[in-house]
Amino acid sequence: MNIPEELRYSSDHEWIRIEGTRATIGITDYAQDALGDVVYVDLPGVGAEVITGESFGEVESTKSVSDLFSPTDGTVAEVNNDLEDNPEVLNSDPYGQGWIIVIEVADSLALDGLLDAEGYQALIEE
Repeated sequence: MNIPEELRYSSDHEWIRIEGTRATIGITDYAQDALGDVVYVDLPGVGAEVITGESFGEVESTKSVSDLFSPTDGTVAEVNNDLEDNPEVLNSDPYGQGWIIVIEVADSLALDGLLDAEGYQALIEE
């Protein structure tokens, strides 16, 4: 299972890459593997508010539909519209081209509650 050291993780299986006041969010390799073949992604609009622990969209696979949960509060600054035509990128490149949204982080202190790679590894091994 690929768990990049430089990212932070939520217990809901989203990853977050912090760059200044912005954060890129996607689903983990573990999550995409558990979902199976992704066939559709429901994305929020630019300007939408996201709240820690609340759903901001959905991922539909051949197995199920799963909510996407925000790992922190913020405002959607960018959306990966390529996922509308190519949702399978979430399976093939979850940490690269499979990013989902970029947000302007409302409170950087909220990021302190996220897991590092070692903590996320322990979570998925439970």
